[in-house]
Amino acid sequence: MEEVAKGVSSLSPEEGEENATQKGKIWCLQRVGKESGWLRLFENTEVTIGRGLNVTHQILSVSCPLMISRNHCMFKQREHGQWTVTDNESLNGVWVNGNRISPGKPHVLQQGDIVRFGVPLDGNPVEFEYVLLRSSLDKIKDFLTKTAEAEVKALTSRPKKSKRKFGTDETEPNSTPDSKPKRYRVSNTDKSHSLPCPMAATQPDQAGPSEPSGCFASCSDSSQHLTTLKRYSENLKALKKRMGATQKRAAELEGQEGSSLEQQQEMEVLQEQMKLLRGELNSQQELARQRIEILERSVCEEERRLAMERSQEKEDGLKKQLEEALKEHRRVIEELKHEREGFQEVLQAKDKELEVTKEEKERARAQKEEVVTQMTEVLENELQCIICSELFIEAVTLSCAHSFCQHCIEDWRRRRDECPICRQPIVSQARSLVLDNCIDRMVENLSTVMRERRTALIGQRKGERSAQSTFCRTGCDPGR
Repeated sequence: MEEVAKGVSSLSPEEGEENATQKGKIWCLQRVGKESGWLRLFENTEVTIGRGLNVTHQILSVSCPLMISRNHCMFKQREHGQWTVTDNESLNGVWVNGNRISPGKPHVLQQGDIVRFGVPLDGNPVEFEYVLLRSSLDKIKDFLTKTAEAEVKALTSRPKKSKRKFGTDETEPNSTPDSKPKRYRVSNTDKSHSLPCPMAATQPDQAGPSEPSGCFASCSDSSQHLTTLKRYSENLKALKKRMGATQKRAAELEGQEGSSLEQQQEMEVLQEQMKLLRGELNSQQELARQRIEILERSVCEEERRLAMERSQEKEDGLKKQLEEALKEHRRVIEELKHEREGFQEVLQAKDKELEVTKEEKERARAQKEEVVTQMTEVLENELQCIICSELFIEAVTLSCAHSFCQHCIEDWRRRRDECPICRQPIVSQARSLVLDNCIDRMVENLSTVMRERRTALIGQRKGERSAQSTFCRTGCDPGR
């Protein structure tokens, strides 16, 4: 193992980069001490390893079927080409360069690192130990292991072994005349060391390890599989105990000096029994492994069935939620419809109020126009100077009680000193502030044109008055 690691790690960084750029180079896990069983690491994908069926590479332990978990670990390549390994909370862990990595956390690997799956048993080396390397596909393709699917397919298509028919002495083709197992065929006449046939180990699988599918077809319940596995475990313990006793007896015979012929024969018998026990142990382990595979299949099928049931339950739940959402949507639509009807009623009432308000405004405007018209008539009839036909400007009331503009009556008295209306002599005249204030207030409500006209007329008369005063001061007769 150390030589392999040194040979791989002896590559310089420059050589590693050059090899990385060459075509046909692949990453793989080289199994230590084995010429086959190498695992290829596919780039740009997650490579899973375990004893289950739904993994990239399926590895099965011969010494301990439960040493490797169903989904033991996962290898993944990062963007810059560096590989990482993640322990998927396996029972016996993943070891890198002799140290166990933390479960669930990716551990960065370097070329030449030694990766171990599981732990050693009974002082034996670890069964699955690999070295991370990169090499040409053409050189190592013969050493690569098959994928999990190919192994399962090969296992199920394994040819059946010939066996003796039950209840008869006839044998099937390719069978020997003596169908008695090797364990119970002893050449020595002394049968004292031969072992009885273990009925508990053979009765559960009378068809033998060659027909696991036919034997396990009736065992649909997982509890039966577990019971059978427990029975296999007990049988394995019993076989190991017998092997221990046989090894102990053989060690005692080897330790005795000057062994006789009987002891030598007994030693040969013990050695033969050891071989048979090893064969029986291997067959029992193979049966247990096949049982585990069948149990794994049933577990996977049960997981798929449960996943389908969960997805169906989710779909049913989504359908119920959708129906409830549709009901809630319809309810909201009905509420909105009722609210819309209420809003329409409110809008109609507001429209009626607006119409009433509009009519009132029109009525008020008509009344205002009527008042303005009447006021204008009053101004034109009662507050208008008869001389200039304009509203009084600086109104003056004569002794006869008739009123005129101050400018107009002064201009009139230059020609005649009598009232323009009643022809009575003018004895006196006085300003009428009441009329001026009343006319000014009423003019504010008149149109802009009439106000501007009155303002221009007042300015004109002021100008004429200032001109007349100038002429009077110079002594000129303003009438000439």
